[in-house]
Amino acid sequence: MKLSLLKNHYPLGKWLFSLVYCLLISLSLSQPAAALVYTSSNEAEGNRVIVFDITEKSGNLVEIGSFPTGGTGTGAPLGNQSALTTDASDRWLFVTNSGDGTVTSFRLQKNGLELVNKINSRGHSPISVTVFGTLVYVLNEGSGVDSDPPSIRYDNISGFRFNPQGKLKFIRGSVRILDRNQLTSPAQVGFNKSGTVLLITEKATNTLTTFVMRRNGRPVRRPLKRPSAVPTPFGFEFGDRDYVFITEANGGGQGVTASYRINRGTGEVSSLVDLIEQGDATCWTVLSSDQTTGYSVNTGSGNVSLYRINFDGSIDPFFQNRPNRMIRTGAGPRDAVLTQDNQSFITLNNGDGEVRAFRVRRNGSLSRRATLPVPNSVTGLIAR
Repeated sequence: MKLSLLKNHYPLGKWLFSLVYCLLISLSLSQPAAALVYTSSNEAEGNRVIVFDITEKSGNLVEIGSFPTGGTGTGAPLGNQSALTTDASDRWLFVTNSGDGTVTSFRLQKNGLELVNKINSRGHSPISVTVFGTLVYVLNEGSGVDSDPPSIRYDNISGFRFNPQGKLKFIRGSVRILDRNQLTSPAQVGFNKSGTVLLITEKATNTLTTFVMRRNGRPVRRPLKRPSAVPTPFGFEFGDRDYVFITEANGGGQGVTASYRINRGTGEVSSLVDLIEQGDATCWTVLSSDQTTGYSVNTGSGNVSLYRINFDGSIDPFFQNRPNRMIRTGAGPRDAVLTQDNQSFITLNNGDGEVRAFRVRRNGSLSRRATLPVPNSVTGLIAR
C-alpha cells in the first residue's frame, strides 16, 4: 500500500502504524541483555546474588535485581576466587554461602534467577565452586577447631551432581581433605578444560594441589602437590593446551602471574613455564576468549596488569613500550571478569564498595566506565 493511500485512509494507516510500533516494542523487550554480570553479596544477615546489565551503548552497569540464596555470608571480604559460577550451558548458577556452610543452585532466566535448591557443602565454610558437565565441586575452608570432625576441621573439597532440573545432590565418598596436619588457607578450586583434573591453590602452604578425577565423578584419594614458584598462589584460569595461569601474591608484596602446564592424565603440574611481574598482591586473573590476552588484578596497588600469552605458554608485557603500565581500578579490587563477548571488563572493588566497568578496545586494552555501589562484603564475579 502506498503512503498516499494511507493518508487517504487514515484509520487504516493509524492501525498499521500502531501494529508496527507494537511489534518493534515487543521485539526490543524480547532481546536478551547485551551482557549480565553476577556477584555474591556475602552478607551475614543473608546472602544474595546481585545481577547487573551492561548497557550496550555506554558500557556502564545497571543493577537489575538481587536474589536471596537462602544462606548466609560472612559479612567480610574473602581471600578466594570463584565464589559463584555457571555451567557451560548458561542454564544454571551455583553460589557458595560461606556463613552457614551451604551451596545454592539457581536457574538462570533472561533478567533474573529462580532458586532451585540449597544443600550442605560438606565442609565448614565453602568459598569456591567449579563445574564440569553435571559435576559441581566445592572448596571448603576448615574450622580449625580440634573438637570438630576432620572433614569440618580441615580444608576440603566435596562433590555434587545436578539433575536436569538443576537440583544439586551430594556424591557420597567425594570429600577429600587437602592436608590432615594443618590449615592451608585455600583460595580456588577449578577443573581443567577436559574435566580430568581438579586444581586447588593453597596460600598458607605455597602449594599447588591436584586431584585426578575418576569416571565415577570422585577424585583419587591422594593428591599431587608441588610448591608454587612464588609464595601465596591465589586465583587461576586454564588456557588452551593444558596451560594454567596462576596469580601468586607474594605475601602482599610485588606479585606475579605464572604459567604452568598440567598433565591431563596424571595431574602432574610442570615446572614453571614463565612468569611476569605485576603489581602488589596479585590475586585474580582472567583470559580473553582467544587466549591471547590476560588481565591480573593487583589488590594491594589497586590496579590491573595486562599481559600477552604466547602459543608455548610464555608471557610478555602487553604494553611493549611501557611494560610496567597498569590500569587503575579503585581501592582493594578482589576479583574481575570479562563478558563472554569480550567487550566489557568488570572489577569488584571491595575497598570502595563498588563494581567498575571498563570497555575493552579492539586491541584488548581497557577504557574506564562508571561504577555502581555494592556491599563491601561482596565476593565472586561472573558474566555471560
